[in-house]
Amino acid sequence: MKPLTLLLIYLAAGTNWGVAEAAKVRTDVRNQRYCEIFLANGSRSLITLDVFNTLGLNDCPEDQWRALKPDRLKKKFHARQVVMNGPRYFMMDTISEVGSGEVESFDGLQARKVATFQIHPTGLGGKGEPPYTEQAINRDTQYKFVKDRPIYELISSDGHTYVMQSYSQIIDPALTQQQLSTLGSRLKLPKGWKYKERMLDSDLDMNSMGKAYVVQDDLKNTYQRMN
Repeated sequence: MKPLTLLLIYLAAGTNWGVAEAAKVRTDVRNQRYCEIFLANGSRSLITLDVFNTLGLNDCPEDQWRALKPDRLKKKFHARQVVMNGPRYFMMDTISEVGSGEVESFDGLQARKVATFQIHPTGLGGKGEPPYTEQAINRDTQYKFVKDRPIYELISSDGHTYVMQSYSQIIDPALTQQQLSTLGSRLKLPKGWKYKERMLDSDLDMNSMGKAYVVQDDLKNTYQRMN
């Protein structure tokens, strides 16, 4: 799998925003819209990616997001590559996040620097692994899903359950939270896989203590493994 594609999955699932600063809790993030911009620099042997996220600053207004031109941003920020990841919507109710960081204006769209990563690429871009391929991600995150609210799950053919962390409008710009209950009819699920909505009868805490296992479906919605 191409490392940059892996990083896209990693960030969509939830960045470890406590790397540079102490993490704090943000509540009521369910269905909150956000976008991310990655600025890539470096050589063929080592790539540094600065990650900027709009959460807490704005809801990534559609007109501003669509007006952004990666080639223009590459020149402005002297980046080797600019990757646009969004729009996305969180599906947990509470998330750990960084307190504050450098805020940059991307042609008027404000985003906060939430992380910097170094990767050893075999090349930027590429299609990467197909949907429904599990990836192990090194990170520490804490999510809470609140009682009496729905969650959306993928159950794999080998019995693993993955809970949706964020839904994406990258493939389907019209996808909404209200459509998630019937999303299974649209997905091209592998043989033996299932998609379902489940109402929680108690709070669900999902903590990744150093490692998380995530998948994306064919609409680039992202899920983390429970078991």
